[in-house]
Amino acid sequence: MTVLDPAMNGQLRTAAQHASRRVPTAHPDEPAGHVLDSMRGRDYDSAAAVAVLDGDRLLGLATIERLLAAPPTAPVGELMDTRPPIVASSTVQEQAAWKAVHHNEPTLAVVDDGRFTGLVPATALLEVLLAEHDEDMVRLGGFLRSASPAQMTTVEPVHRRLWHRLPWLGVGLIGALLAAGIVGNFEADLAANVLIAFFVPGVVYLADAIGTQTEALVIRGLSLGVGVRRIVGREIATGVLLGLLLGGVSLLIVGTIWQDWNVALAVALSLLAAASIATVIALVLPWVISKLGRDPAFGSGPLATVIQDLLTVTIYLATASALVA
Repeated sequence: MTVLDPAMNGQLRTAAQHASRRVPTAHPDEPAGHVLDSMRGRDYDSAAAVAVLDGDRLLGLATIERLLAAPPTAPVGELMDTRPPIVASSTVQEQAAWKAVHHNEPTLAVVDDGRFTGLVPATALLEVLLAEHDEDMVRLGGFLRSASPAQMTTVEPVHRRLWHRLPWLGVGLIGALLAAGIVGNFEADLAANVLIAFFVPGVVYLADAIGTQTEALVIRGLSLGVGVRRIVGREIATGVLLGLLLGGVSLLIVGTIWQDWNVALAVALSLLAAASIATVIALVLPWVISKLGRDPAFGSGPLATVIQDLLTVTIYLATASALVA
């Protein structure tokens, strides 16, 4: 019986970085009792199974349970699994771990070009499965690239929650005051035709809703490692089309019900412009906040809402003022 030298120790994303050569090995003709005796007093990274080798070629794996249950004189070659789970060193770690689980084996053999490279210990398999489960939950949730910060922000105390949220909401308060100032500048137009004021909340809401949808896609994409460049074209096109559709519907409804086609046209044009601009803002802000090392889930919504609302109110009132005057 032999013990191979230590090998790769890094925990990267392939099977090779989890494999260890500090495992028990045996020749197929060795008796089970001799294999067990030779294992005593040795330090292994994993002793859950014995790698049965013919030189550097892996013949099979014999679990420690089978060795203990077998007669001492039984050749280990008769006790081994001749078709154990085997992967190449370049196999992605998640695929490697699931292969071991599906074969009901406590370890996994790594073999390259017929040459035995090592075994992946059961503890490493569990770590891989846990890490991949954690990553999958993060991806489904679409919040951060790592689950640890997300979990911390979920259970953090009240004062930390306030610290993370109040600065962004303070920006929102300033934006609300600015929006009031913008509306005040169009007081004369609103007084001359109060119908213009009826549609301010609706235009602002639809722009915010379109921006929020885009933000959710961008933040989820960032958590998956999908760059903004891959979705920018389709999202902008979607925003423009949404503006056209919503604007067209609003033009018919407002014009038909209120019989003021100038206001109806102002609403329609404002929705087209606001939807397009909101999409661009929602694309850019999460990316910028992420690049600055901050959590885009906290800052994107409040900041994007402020900018979108200010621009939407300005666009709508300016358009209505120009068409209705």
